Amino acid sequence: MRYAAGRVVHSLLLLIGVSVLSFLFAELAPGDFYSEMPLNAQVSRATVDAMRAERGLDRPLPLRYAAWVGSVARGEFGYSLAYNAAVGPLLRRRIPGTLLLTATATLLAWMLAIPIGIWNASKRGSWSDSLVKVVLSILLAIPEILLGVIFLVLAVETGWLPAGGMHSPGVTGIGDTLRHLVIPVSVLVLGMLPVLVRHVRAAMIEAMDAPFALAARAQGIPARRVLFRHLLPVALNPLITLFGFSLGALLSGSLLIEVIVGWPGLGPLFVEAILARDFALVLGVVMASTTLLIAGNLAADLLLYRADPRISDPGIRKQ
Repeated sequence: MRYAAGRVVHSLLLLIGVSVLSFLFAELAPGDFYSEMPLNAQVSRATVDAMRAERGLDRPLPLRYAAWVGSVARGEFGYSLAYNAAVGPLLRRRIPGTLLLTATATLLAWMLAIPIGIWNASKRGSWSDSLVKVVLSILLAIPEILLGVIFLVLAVETGWLPAGGMHSPGVTGIGDTLRHLVIPVSVLVLGMLPVLVRHVRAAMIEAMDAPFALAARAQGIPARRVLFRHLLPVALNPLITLFGFSLGALLSGSLLIEVIVGWPGLGPLFVEAILARDFALVLGVVMASTTLLIAGNLAADLLLYRADPRISDPGIRKQ
């Protein structure tokens, strides 16, 4: 509990730091939501100033930040000038889409990376290992944007899969959502898979070359039992740390893919907010994404605490 409480406090401090920096960057950015209104001859400068004052944009930055913190406590997360509504409900409508996409891609990527990485480690130096490394290197060199465009072109030309969105017009059901998930999830998995497979392979090779593994094989323990009973648990520690990293990478990648395929998540909302200079909405998306990222890393830290006795037992750390 002490370790978990410390990690939670660290996460909260990190969220506070991100919010402060985001406010500072918004202050340094040129213009705001009302900047282009004076270009209209029918809108006077006094009207624009009055609108800014109504929304509190003329107040000092510390007062605006304090007002935003108060809105966070109320669940509003500021006021979106572009949507003329509180930011909180807008985020709550979009977060489930991003979570569905990121969670599905994370689960599928790890389900593929672990067996492929273990198999590559057991076949290291063979032609099959070299072939897999070449394929992974090619995937690593292809940008996710290009992968997304290729999948969309194939979907349009063949008609096998829907080319964007989360639901077909007039169609509901899990099956339709799964069909729409295929393209964005495939792009995210193919973009992240090379990194995960290489780390799984490296962790397994390091465990295979450890003295205890050599001793286990010398005692005649079956290779399959050595692999799954002894080597895989040892290789889990760096992989759990990598799990937190993969969540962050897939989350940031999902925001971009959402824009490309028109997935109704945080990504399109973020782009719209930037183009409209709606800084309250921009800050809301940034904080929502940061919260999801920190929550994923916190989960990875707690899993690592349970898996590695050197973290939970001070006596083992001293040894």
